Amino acid sequence: MKESGRAGMIMAYKIIEKDPWLAPYEKDIALRETLLNKTKKRLLGKAKPTKKDLLDFANGHEYFGFHPIEGGFVYREWAPGADAMYLTGDFCEWDITACSMTRKENGVFEITLQGENAPKVGDFVQAVILRGGEYLRRVPSYATRVVQDSKTYLWCAQLEDTLSPYAWRDADFVPTKTPLIYECHIGMAQDKYGVGTYEEFRLNILPRVKELGYNTIQIMAIMEHPYYGSFGYQVSNFFAPSSRYGKSEDLKRLIDTAHSMGITVLLDVVHSHAVKNVGEGLNLFDGTEYQYFREGARGYHPAWDTKLFDYGKSEVLHFLLSNLKYWMDIFHFDGFRFDGVTSMLYHNHGLGEAFTNYGMYFSQNTDTEAVTYLQLANELVHTVNPRALTVAEDMSGMPGMCLPIKEGGIGFDYRLAMGVPDFWIKLLKEVRDENWDVGHIYHELTNRRAGEKTIGYAESHDQALVGDKTIMFRLCDAEMYSAMGKNTESLVIDRGMALHKMIRLITASLAGEGYLNFMGNEFGHPEWIDFPREGNGWSYHYCRRQWHLCDDDSLRFGQLFDFDKEMITLLQKKRLFEKSARQILCNGNDKVLIYEKGDLLFAFNFHPEQSYEGYFIPLREFADYQVLFSTDDCEFGGKGRVDKAYRYHGSGQKDRGLGFYCYLPARTALVFGKKKPKCKK
Repeated sequence: MKESGRAGMIMAYKIIEKDPWLAPYEKDIALRETLLNKTKKRLLGKAKPTKKDLLDFANGHEYFGFHPIEGGFVYREWAPGADAMYLTGDFCEWDITACSMTRKENGVFEITLQGENAPKVGDFVQAVILRGGEYLRRVPSYATRVVQDSKTYLWCAQLEDTLSPYAWRDADFVPTKTPLIYECHIGMAQDKYGVGTYEEFRLNILPRVKELGYNTIQIMAIMEHPYYGSFGYQVSNFFAPSSRYGKSEDLKRLIDTAHSMGITVLLDVVHSHAVKNVGEGLNLFDGTEYQYFREGARGYHPAWDTKLFDYGKSEVLHFLLSNLKYWMDIFHFDGFRFDGVTSMLYHNHGLGEAFTNYGMYFSQNTDTEAVTYLQLANELVHTVNPRALTVAEDMSGMPGMCLPIKEGGIGFDYRLAMGVPDFWIKLLKEVRDENWDVGHIYHELTNRRAGEKTIGYAESHDQALVGDKTIMFRLCDAEMYSAMGKNTESLVIDRGMALHKMIRLITASLAGEGYLNFMGNEFGHPEWIDFPREGNGWSYHYCRRQWHLCDDDSLRFGQLFDFDKEMITLLQKKRLFEKSARQILCNGNDKVLIYEKGDLLFAFNFHPEQSYEGYFIPLREFADYQVLFSTDDCEFGGKGRVDKAYRYHGSGQKDRGLGFYCYLPARTALVFGKKKPKCKK
């Protein structure tokens, strides 16, 4: 609650003004602000801290870890549970007790090594914890480069040269306000059988992203992770970009190049959990379970087999907030897609919950400490860069997720429309398309919280993983192996391509104020993603992107690529993501859905067989229209049944009202644009 200007009156938070159904939970909304202010006071030591105070607090990476000095390094670590601590590595021939660290206040250990016996750039090092008479070898928690020894398979930190900073050229770059996201994974972005590199991505993939018209890349699996097949979601070393793909400078060059191409770069950040591996990451770092994570069952995710952070602990908040600032300051990331937000928000991690009533968002199941952390994270990110973007992966629909903190929200810019791809997969699996309810489709794609921005998408990496199928693969299945040639007749492929295009167009135009696509899905990438593992003979066959299929002029994959390029170009040029949709017509019997958005008119005929010679398109005002975009164009693998040069004149029709008649082919979507009326002489 906030006091208004009039004495004795109380004004509700704006979140309640926007959604009156939240009124019974006014105290819960107020609690967000109360807990945030208490936490700030505890962390920053001031009743009314400034933004600069928060920025200064999130500088743990400038103190902890390795920092070069003249002739050597100074290394600091927080390990309150350690009885003693040592540094070992190449420089001391791995004598684990040769270099004893000094205990300082609050469980901090420090060592300064200079001269001939000091570690050098390129040396491998480890921390050694002594606890209860046992020596524990650990990777330093703030290590900026972590590699696996090819002989011993031990993970070690490798000292980097930080005295020769990268020469950035992106001082004038401004992140986009409306993200059209190309979700990507560096390692599997190449056509080759193997792990791709930062440099290969920069040279080979960024030009494709630019050509397609996407203005944002969201990079997965950057934070170091010991198991490649985790897709980067079981992080061990939070300050280290994965060494599998190259060196830190290579990643910086990639981001710098993306900025030069006008492309915003988001990091898929994982602060929802951490790998449980001991020795490689944070688990039992100082010998205690509770250093970074909650104890017992509260510190373990049963579905993910991972460790859960203690967001109520000041030192953990210091670590995580510093981590965000580090990626922005050192690597110039323009923001973050926060993974696993639903898991963070609820003590049961949202598992098995349908979230059918508002009370489920504010019950004792809600982890208020995690809510406070997410508010702090958003405030920090937007203080470092006011134009930064934050995206929440939340399937629960938590109210206020994407509203400003001052309005009672959590502060994200966008949330992912996670229900949309689930809806499409369920529809494709359970209902024949001749029985699709077009009204239900429109409802599912437009049903979201007013005033909170959403990233719409038909499919992401989740739907591309082994065990699931992408939309195109689900539609066509085995036919994709034999019938994708342009000269091959296949009703299965014709249906698959038609619905693939329609689904992507209706999703991109309706499901959010932004859009996301996983790399390769735009051209109907066949098969699934399966990382090298014992079960597949450690093969990379399914862990790559087969760009050669898209580039082969004899195949139809390139036609889907061209469709996606033209779709993104049109929607971006017309600034459609900033505009609201209005339904014009919904005819379930005809399988026809018509809506307008901005000055464009969208007409979808989902009927599998019935083409309409003269379908009436209702209008709200007199105007001329012309087809700007058709999913049936030959260049997109269609039949070319629509005359895009024809001009439709909106006029009053007997017994029908204002509108025009047009040819609307089966399984086709048309986008009409307004044209200025021709002058009459």
